[in-house]
Amino acid sequence: MLATTARPEQPEITLTTTVAREHVHRAALAEVFLTGWQETATDTFRVTAQWPRFHSFYADDIATYDPMLLCETVRQTFPLLAHAAYGMPMGYALSWSRFQYSVNPQEMDIRARPAELELRVRCHDIKLQRSVPTRMSMNIEVFRDGQLMAVAETGFGCHSPAVYQRLRRGRTDTTALMEAAAASMRPQAALPRQTGRTRARDVVLSPTDASAQWQLRVDTAHPILFDHPLDHAPGMLILEAVRQCAHASLDQAVPAMVTGMDITFNQYIEFNSPCHLHSSTGATTDQATTRVSVEARQDAHAAFTAVADVVPLPVDHRRD
Repeated sequence: MLATTARPEQPEITLTTTVAREHVHRAALAEVFLTGWQETATDTFRVTAQWPRFHSFYADDIATYDPMLLCETVRQTFPLLAHAAYGMPMGYALSWSRFQYSVNPQEMDIRARPAELELRVRCHDIKLQRSVPTRMSMNIEVFRDGQLMAVAETGFGCHSPAVYQRLRRGRTDTTALMEAAAASMRPQAALPRQTGRTRARDVVLSPTDASAQWQLRVDTAHPILFDHPLDHAPGMLILEAVRQCAHASLDQAVPAMVTGMDITFNQYIEFNSPCHLHSSTGATTDQATTRVSVEARQDAHAAFTAVADVVPLPVDHRRD
């Protein structure tokens, strides 16, 4: 006689995937770092993310995680929650008004497994029109293995296609704008080591004749910064430019990390006109930290202003 035996209880299998790429405004699945979200209280959320141990762009010349990877992870949180939690329709555009972050360098080391992150997000100053957000601010705490890794604050606007068309004064033909930008002559890149990079393709600054002044270098063929067609320079390109200005202010022989940044965006940066960045350094209460101020101007207007804190790291943090 056949006898049956009870199956032993199996542990619950938890499957991990990324959120929809459309919800974070990315074309490439490989560039989606968020893995899930849940509402924990009114206007309060828990967002999870995973970082790869290496990335083709978000990896500077030091053997730790790149703070720009943190910035991109936080940036993806804006559209995710705007779409998934607040009902912002697809096709809406987001525009940054301000962004600030501060990171703990001790939690940025690359370990034996990909970094699993928890972002605790509080949304506030939410303005709605017909139940759809038009403006929002976020406070974000980022934890890794239960330890506080970083904090960030941001404010951004949410624009319907019609509103965005008015804001851009008709300059929304991404195909034509990208083709024109690709056909134009890009200025020469600064030396990669001078800007904290390892490859010339990732350098977004071009030297000028003036001391501590750079021209923004826009490469619309860059596969990460221009993951999909755009009609203006993206915010992550601007943050990268500020980071590179901060590195350029230090001794190139010393590895360093931009542990904090505070940036205010004043206008869209266009492809068809030079944008110049002027940097200056100042003291902080911490003698190991250099504070770099950056002002960008395009067509005689202040495009953005930023302050970045950069700290030297031990020489053994230099990437091989």
